[in-house]
Amino acid sequence: MPKSAIICVDDEVTVLESLEIELQKAFKNQYLYEFAESADEALEVIEELVEDSVKIVVLVSDWLMPGMKGDELLILIHHRFPEVNTILLTGQADREAVERAINEANIHAYLTKPWNTKELIETIRSGLSKS
Repeated sequence: MPKSAIICVDDEVTVLESLEIELQKAFKNQYLYEFAESADEALEVIEELVEDSVKIVVLVSDWLMPGMKGDELLILIHHRFPEVNTILLTGQADREAVERAINEANIHAYLTKPWNTKELIETIRSGLSKS
């Protein structure tokens, strides 16, 4: 079993399914892939992975989700797990949220939906190379 994980967070199941397909095509079984439909679920997944000694290398998050917004999640992740490379992938973030994510969460990248597959995979690869 891979000891490194990529986590994707989005409240739209179809987006998570698309991301899973893209990740599997690009990275095969090199990584463990985890998917969460909310920030709270993502935090639970992270805690479980940490308990199992799995290294979280990249976290890709949407911004507009019920409950905690993506920028808040990324800031929290940065404070608790600064070694995790984070990517904000969204079609609806406001400028202030993006700036907050850049300044307070030290995000690796900001990409917009609909995403370009090549750009997304290259961005994830560059995040992986930093870990």
